[in-house]
Amino acid sequence: MGPGGRRRDARTVTSGIAGLIPLWLLDGGSVYSLNVPVPGAVERIASDLHPDLVAFDSVRERHTLVCKRLGDGSVARLQTQVRTALADTPAFEARVAGVDYFERPARGDGPVFYLAVESPGLRDCHRRLCSTFDPVDDIEGDDYVPHVTLARGGSVDAARRLAEREVDPVTWTVSRLVLWDATYEEPAAEFRLPA
Repeated sequence: MGPGGRRRDARTVTSGIAGLIPLWLLDGGSVYSLNVPVPGAVERIASDLHPDLVAFDSVRERHTLVCKRLGDGSVARLQTQVRTALADTPAFEARVAGVDYFERPARGDGPVFYLAVESPGLRDCHRRLCSTFDPVDDIEGDDYVPHVTLARGGSVDAARRLAEREVDPVTWTVSRLVLWDATYEEPAAEFRLPA
């Protein structure tokens, strides 16, 4: 179902960038973020760690890397704002450098166990978006920590022990970003970054 309990309209419209947008998303009513899709090699790290995450209250099955939370609004308006903010932003490198945890996250239950991501290009992209979309207190702007959440809640000791694990680093080129609809847990649009 779409916003307001209406049946989703399966028809799509061209987004003006890359990809198609379901018409029901143009109504707004959802909360969006701009995310970096993670490659299969990052998913494999998460899969390898999965059996060790039983000490946590919840384990993520879908893995993503949030570039910037955008709030709500119509997809068309958000697309225009993102496209303007990211004009001339080139593709950039990102690297999973290891695992870590937030003992007391600014939002939600702790600890949060995650894959740590290093990327000056991602940080620059985040800063550019913060000039258009207000940073979320305590987790964005100067407090932004690029990461892929694997699990949350439960034992801090378990998080501490798991954070001692080593993982093989994974480096990839980020050539696209996805406007993610948190309400329906699906992409609403895609933005390609030039090489």
